[in-house]
Amino acid sequence: MTTSLQQYIDLYNQYGEAIRSHAPAAMNALRDDALAALEGVGLPKKGQEDYEATDLEAVFAPDYGVNINRVPFAPDAAASFRCDVPNMSTCLYFFFNDIFAESRTAARNTQPGLVIESFADAQKNHPEVLQQYLGTLADTKKPEVALNTLLAQDGMLIYVPKGMVVEKPIQLVNIFKAAAPVMALRRILVVLEEDAQAKMLVCDHTQDTEQQYLSSQVIEIVANRGAMFDYYDLEESSENTHRVSSIFVSQEEGSNVLVDGITLLNGFTRNDYYVEINGEHAETHLLGMTVASAHQHVDNHTYISHNVARCESNEMFKYVLGDHAVGAFAGKVLVKENCPRTVAYQGNRNIVASPEAKMYSKPHLEIYTDDVKCSHGSATGQLNEEALFYMRSRGISETEARQLLMQAFMSDVIDAVRLPALKDRLHHLVEKRFRGQLAMCAECGAANCNSKIENV
Repeated sequence: MTTSLQQYIDLYNQYGEAIRSHAPAAMNALRDDALAALEGVGLPKKGQEDYEATDLEAVFAPDYGVNINRVPFAPDAAASFRCDVPNMSTCLYFFFNDIFAESRTAARNTQPGLVIESFADAQKNHPEVLQQYLGTLADTKKPEVALNTLLAQDGMLIYVPKGMVVEKPIQLVNIFKAAAPVMALRRILVVLEEDAQAKMLVCDHTQDTEQQYLSSQVIEIVANRGAMFDYYDLEESSENTHRVSSIFVSQEEGSNVLVDGITLLNGFTRNDYYVEINGEHAETHLLGMTVASAHQHVDNHTYISHNVARCESNEMFKYVLGDHAVGAFAGKVLVKENCPRTVAYQGNRNIVASPEAKMYSKPHLEIYTDDVKCSHGSATGQLNEEALFYMRSRGISETEARQLLMQAFMSDVIDAVRLPALKDRLHHLVEKRFRGQLAMCAECGAANCNSKIENV
């Protein structure tokens, strides 16, 4: 048993009664299996399969505190922050560390019949939804997922009834602030019934950028027949904020799901994406974009399983790395037997802008049926010298030319965003990031990133 994992198991053995007392029954029902799954296993270490550049054992090793007694973040904290994307009205909610709260305008912006509430409230108001869906996708064979399941005490439920089209995007702002190192255990369950539609934006911010934080999060997304859902995940935290995130998606016939993970500022990030396509004519769009400098570390692992015929997946992850940053991508697309007419594309493109930066890439296709259209590719290099020379010959400085080319490199991932206001905002944020002037929402009080990426 590894030290990292054991300290949290010991914490649960000592304070399990308190953890259960603050949690709804649907979450407590998952804990025994999670604890059993952790027996005799350890967190993955660097060099193991799919963890070539990632050491979760080291990430969880520090003695992070856990808010067992659910001490509130601050009195009426939701009234103190605003983190909207300009020109986009949203249904706004928060995780303050790992305590769920809604903004003062949330109830007014929520459509009748749409359910957005904490797991604690859902246990009272919609217990049948939690009982049917919570924990059904999250795989506790993965120790980081089992650990989250063991210790998490609350979460956020989004339930979209049959046929409902949610008019306003749902926005969740994750905010870290504490007087000591803390681990936030965040949990989200999204259920879209038949022909339902919704879009969600999740923003990660850090208030006290000098403090050490760890976010452990598990997200489950259930898209039933004909449902359409967009999930945008924007990370702008701090170099002392670490994150281990697992997203599980299940799609039924005719559903359309877009998941877009964007990392602009962080310390250590490991994102795992697991997609099960279970219905014909379903579409999956899985996108990722990383800009990393200093000693940032971003690792994206993806798994898309085509379990039926006539479905489609499109996957693209792009990285720009400078200074001593480390990037990693490991992706697998599985096409099972008797799944003809499957269309699947997987791509990974990277710019390494510094001799000290490192990029690990391992794309993979596994196909067990005929009559499919599948491809994958990976490329890592530097900026196009001919394009750079052409721009400089037109009077553009070398620094400006490099920044323009890197912005253009990211454009196709940004342009795939299906929220126009967010698309415009991302173009602006990426431009600021390459200039070393990343400006997060001023109201959030987070520090700017002053590190440029220019030495290609």
